[in-house]
Amino acid sequence: MRRDIFQAIADPTRRAIISLIMLQSMTPNAIAEKFDSSRQAVSKHIKILQECGLVKSKQDGREIYYQIEVKKLKEVTDWLAPFQQMWEERFDRLDDYLSKIQKQKKHAARKK
Repeated sequence: MRRDIFQAIADPTRRAIISLIMLQSMTPNAIAEKFDSSRQAVSKHIKILQECGLVKSKQDGREIYYQIEVKKLKEVTDWLAPFQQMWEERFDRLDDYLSKIQKQKKHAARKK
């Protein structure tokens, strides 16, 4: 079963796992040590991340290392891009408006 990437990242624990393995590949035990959850609970989260293609595993001897699949994460970035642009434009307009008000206050204060 192929899971939806957005459902996968909706969970805060899975987002935290993604953040951890973005920095470096990690074993399941190393990941589990970072959480107050059981090793089994963390393994279920990792499995969901694998099922949606966000995480891939790499065998190195007896150890399995999990790493982020950057290309798949780009899907999220691409989907978010229009929203980011919208908010940046709104903040720019707010900044312009606040600057205008500040200038008006300074101008009014000088007249007094």
